[in-house]
Amino acid sequence: MADPHRVDSVVKQGTGKLRKRGAMSSPDQSSKMRLRIEAAIRRIPKGKVSTYGAIARAAGLPGAARQVAKVLHRSYGLPWQRVLGAGGEIKLRGDSAIEQRLRLEAEGVRFRGRKVDMKQCEHKFGRATKKR
Repeated sequence: MADPHRVDSVVKQGTGKLRKRGAMSSPDQSSKMRLRIEAAIRRIPKGKVSTYGAIARAAGLPGAARQVAKVLHRSYGLPWQRVLGAGGEIKLRGDSAIEQRLRLEAEGVRFRGRKVDMKQCEHKFGRATKKR
């Protein structure tokens, strides 16, 4: 028979380790992150594009490009078509990729082959200050 006090102490130690490593974040913190990413995406003007990484940096979250993708996947009303992979590549596949290209072309975004001409169409965010 297992010692119930020992199991409790192991469980408590395990959750403490998870918190220390940052595996769990508070809902309030993740909501703030989502709102900052959404605000950065909304700043991209019509006819311009940006990359997942540039949006993360503009939101004060360098290295959080995957979080940008998650926010785009879960949010509504964002200009999702203006967000591309590094180098101007459309990362979506199938019909979604075709729709993204058509929407961008309708906004006046120019392509060079399969990639957006980033020299002409990339939106440059102002310097972001890292928020805590």
